[in-house]
Amino acid sequence: MTMRFGLLGAGRIGKVHAGAVMANPKAKLVAVADAIADAANALADQYGAEVRSIDAIEAATDIDAVIICTPTDTHAALIERFARAGKAIFCEKPIDLDVERVKACLRVVDETAATLMVGFNRRFDPHFQAVKRAVDEGQIGTVEMVTIVSRDPGAPPVDYVKRSGGIFRDMTIHDFDMARFLLGEEIETVSAQASVLVDKAIGEAGDYDSASIMLFTASGKHATISNSRRATYGYDQRIEVHGSKGAVAAENQRPVSIEIANANGYTRPPLHDFFMTRYTEAYAAEISSFIDFVESKSPASPSGTDGLIALALAEAALRSVKEGRAVKVSEVTGPLADKSVFQGR
Repeated sequence: MTMRFGLLGAGRIGKVHAGAVMANPKAKLVAVADAIADAANALADQYGAEVRSIDAIEAATDIDAVIICTPTDTHAALIERFARAGKAIFCEKPIDLDVERVKACLRVVDETAATLMVGFNRRFDPHFQAVKRAVDEGQIGTVEMVTIVSRDPGAPPVDYVKRSGGIFRDMTIHDFDMARFLLGEEIETVSAQASVLVDKAIGEAGDYDSASIMLFTASGKHATISNSRRATYGYDQRIEVHGSKGAVAAENQRPVSIEIANANGYTRPPLHDFFMTRYTEAYAAEISSFIDFVESKSPASPSGTDGLIALALAEAALRSVKEGRAVKVSEVTGPLADKSVFQGR
C-alpha cells in the first residue's frame, strides 16, 4: 500500500517533510497547499505533486493523510477539519499555544477516532533512540537524572519570535518531550530561569533567548535543560541519562566524523549548522513510523496527549520565570478529573 499525502505548508519544515515522504517507498506526495503560490508551486514541481487548496485536499478521495506545517495558530482548526474528513493527521508541534484549545482539539480527535501524530522528531533520532534502548535494557540501572543541552546556532528573526509563542513553547518544547521520553515518569514540578543575553530585540518582543529549566517527578527524579539561541560553534544537541549503575550519553553529531591530529593538536570538523541536516534521519524515521501507525491502526506516538503535556510544561516554565517560583504542572492542566484528555490517542 502506498500512503498518499497532502502537505499543508511549503515553508522550511514543509520542505523537510516533503523530502522525507518522497524518500519513503511506501509514500507519495500528491498535493501541496500554501498561501504563498510561488512556494507551493516550487515544492510541487520539485516532487511531481499538484498544487491544491486546503479545501480541495480536505475533500480529495486520492489523499489518505495530511502533514500540517502551517503557522501554529492554524494547527488546531486544521486537525479538527481533517479528523472530521477521515484523514490521518501528522501535525508539527505545537498543536496550539493555549492548553485549553489543545484539550478541545483532542476531544474532536477522540470523537472521530482519527489518527493524530505530533512532530517531536527527536524521539526518532538514531543516537537518542540508542540512549533510550540502553535505559530500557537496564544498562545504567534506575534512571535518576537527565541532562539536555539544546542550543541554536543563531537567534531567529524578531518577527518569528513574536508569533512563535516564545522560547519555551517553540524551542524548549522539544526538550520537554525528550525529558519525559527519557525519565519514564510524568513531570510534576517545573522551575525555570530565563534572560535576554543574545539579542535585546527578543526581550523587547516579550521573549527570552537563554533559559535553564529543572523538572522534577513525584519520585524525585529530575531533568536539567540548557537552552540558548546562540551557539557560535554550531547546532548544539546533547543528552545524558545518569542512573544507579552508570550513565549513557549522545554527543553532538557532525556531517563528517573524523579527527585530525598534528602539531597543532587535535581537531574535528564543525557541527551540523541546524536541524534540517542534524535530524535528517529522524525526520525520515518519523514519517515511516507514522505510516506504520496508520496501516496497523495503532495509536500514534508521539500522540496528541504528548503534545498537550509538552505544551503544559512550557506554560509552567513561563509561569515559573515570571513569578519566580516552582510551578506544579497541575496548575496548568487543571484537576485530573479531566483525566480522559490525558488518555487520548
